[in-house]
Amino acid sequence: MAGEALDRRNIWEPSVYYPLGRETFFIAGHDISIRESMDAYGALIWPGAVALSRFLEDNQQQMSMMDKAVLEIGAGTGLLSTVAGLLGAWVTATDLPDILPNLTFNLLRNTKGRCRYAPQVAALTWGQDLGRDFPHPSFHYDYVLAADVVYPHGCAEELLQTMRHFCRPGGRTTLLWANKVRFQSDLRFTECFKSSFNSTLVLELPQQEVRIYKATAKEARRGGP
Repeated sequence: MAGEALDRRNIWEPSVYYPLGRETFFIAGHDISIRESMDAYGALIWPGAVALSRFLEDNQQQMSMMDKAVLEIGAGTGLLSTVAGLLGAWVTATDLPDILPNLTFNLLRNTKGRCRYAPQVAALTWGQDLGRDFPHPSFHYDYVLAADVVYPHGCAEELLQTMRHFCRPGGRTTLLWANKVRFQSDLRFTECFKSSFNSTLVLELPQQEVRIYKATAKEARRGGP
């Protein structure tokens, strides 16, 4: 099993932790305390995660998380996965192996005894061993969440490949992607994203320069006669 229920694990601290701070949010009817670190991009709270978390809270009738299977890619500090869990989803939060300790700590702290389902965590490196670790159709999700996963990391194609793996043509998976536009690479990725997915801009926050897209996979093009 790629993920392991948090209630079966001990609280495990990062072996080396450089504290940056702690942020507290009130979302989905709960106080959520998120510990950050300056160890990596994934140990910080980014604007897209906050925006998409509040979007899920504000749009529960249109996009209910209740009893839905939800995967987050690039889960980072776990804020977005925490909110999805508090809204009733069965959540799998994924990120690079070195991000998992702080991610697990934050998820357990904020969801234990509060959620219908114990969130799971799993290591996922974009574009690597997807068919082995998350074989289709055994791993099917109603929603795939991604927030601020585009930045100058050189993994844009692998990220797009990962999105395509979990959101397949003819499937019923909806992708919700929030992104703060910072660089030209954000705009280039957005164009590639629109080529692969039927996407709708559902929210734009000009002041924060954050956009949220709702998307489903495009049907594969048929060949000629």
